[in-house]
Amino acid sequence: MLTERMEKALNEQINAEMYSSYLYLAMAAYFEDKSLPGCAAWMKAQAQEELFHSMKFFDYVNERGGRVELQAIETPPREWGSVLEVFEASLAHEQKVTSLINGLVDLALEVKDHATNNFLQWFVAEQVEEEDSVGAVVDKLKLMGEATGGLFMIDRELGQRTFTMPSATEE
Repeated sequence: MLTERMEKALNEQINAEMYSSYLYLAMAAYFEDKSLPGCAAWMKAQAQEELFHSMKFFDYVNERGGRVELQAIETPPREWGSVLEVFEASLAHEQKVTSLINGLVDLALEVKDHATNNFLQWFVAEQVEEEDSVGAVVDKLKLMGEATGGLFMIDRELGQRTFTMPSATEE
């Protein structure tokens, strides 16, 4: 059984993960408008991944006898100054999510909720991957500088990404 504090915090995380999905869809829409289909595909895959994360939290709250309480999702930005700015915003967002996950781990340890701590370890590892993935794109974009040919190559590369639902053993 979840404590009231843990249940409230997990519900807030569901909202944060839903917002993440919404944010990445806004970024995909921005890239579609800029005729960068590869960047848009990368963001759509990221949006699907974040929705998957929110559902993991949703299911976990229910499995632990809690009550999921959905909240309004904040409106994400719709404009950025450049492709690099979008990916830098994505990296900053992932760093924020990492801090939210770390806060949940701290709370789980504080209230001695070992099951939730164990559940959250998947997200701790996932956030390392998330920050590394978007950080690599930021690094490439910075190396590219103002070379538009490089942007088209990166766009093509990013378009190869697809979201694959993790298997039960990977969850």
